[in-house]
Amino acid sequence: MGVTMSSRPAAEELVASFRRAEMLLADRRPLDALSALGAVVENQPNDASVHLLAGRAYFDSAQLRRAESSFEKVLDLDPSDHYARFALGKTLQRQGRLSAAVTQLKMAAAMDPRPEYQEALGEVRARIALFSE
Repeated sequence: MGVTMSSRPAAEELVASFRRAEMLLADRRPLDALSALGAVVENQPNDASVHLLAGRAYFDSAQLRRAESSFEKVLDLDPSDHYARFALGKTLQRQGRLSAAVTQLKMAAAMDPRPEYQEALGEVRARIALFSE
């Protein structure tokens, strides 16, 4: 017994939903973006870009555990995704898990030395130093 084609969204519908979710997130509507992504995540469970967008929406809506899971899924699928490491580091930072955040931010900065990665790493290191005193 298989899934009939009529019960699954067409590829074009999934792409349209993904693009809609991107636009909603850009408009700072993360909960609406997550709604638009529902069928996409379900039908594309091994697509890193889908999980990355979901992670960003979860992060922007302060659903930090779900954001963490989404970014970890991206890294399971593509360990070389420096942005997912950066986003995971920022997610861990917001949860107060600073040593785990440093680990991810160090890797992101080593993979791609973008100024925002370096700044985030410095910020977390400074917070750790404050708590160590």
